[in-house]
Amino acid sequence: MNRPLYVRYALPFLQWYVLMILATILIDYILHRIGMVYIGRYLGYVGTATILLSFIYSLRKRQYIKAGSPKDYLKWHEYMAWAGAVMIFVHAGVHFNAILPWLAVIMLLIAVASGLVGKFLLKKANETFKEKKIALAKEGLTKEEIEKKLFIDTVTVDIMKKWRVVHLPISLLVGLLSLLHIISTFIYSK
Repeated sequence: MNRPLYVRYALPFLQWYVLMILATILIDYILHRIGMVYIGRYLGYVGTATILLSFIYSLRKRQYIKAGSPKDYLKWHEYMAWAGAVMIFVHAGVHFNAILPWLAVIMLLIAVASGLVGKFLLKKANETFKEKKIALAKEGLTKEEIEKKLFIDTVTVDIMKKWRVVHLPISLLVGLLSLLHIISTFIYSK
């Protein structure tokens, strides 16, 4: 309980983020080793479709879909978006000759990071923060003493609460850049 929130929750977040990058590197390496780099091109389509399917969660959340638990849809959204992002990163490869795809990839990296913040950090940090406040109050500390003792945690939770404000516009920007990338691919591939 005495460990700071960033130690308890930031490390699992970083593990998922690093795992995503390592999975991308491993898949790309394997494709290069077995001479099947062309599969990366198709992973762009599959990854995009996977991410789009993950947004069924939004339909359930807004009750356009009535069946199923929103919690289950959220889990599918998180895992499908993560897997789709890995496929798109493999698709992107290291091609410095095109700016638009790189902008989309950078925005996707930021969108995945903001999504992971919501998944791992915010919910658990909020719960732990409330538990700490209750425990300190039970020890007999005054409100001011509790606020002073939990100052770093308060700042951490307040910053993390702003994640949804960032996550949605970034996700929309990823979609827009991806659409422009697809359109430009069709225009210039002829």
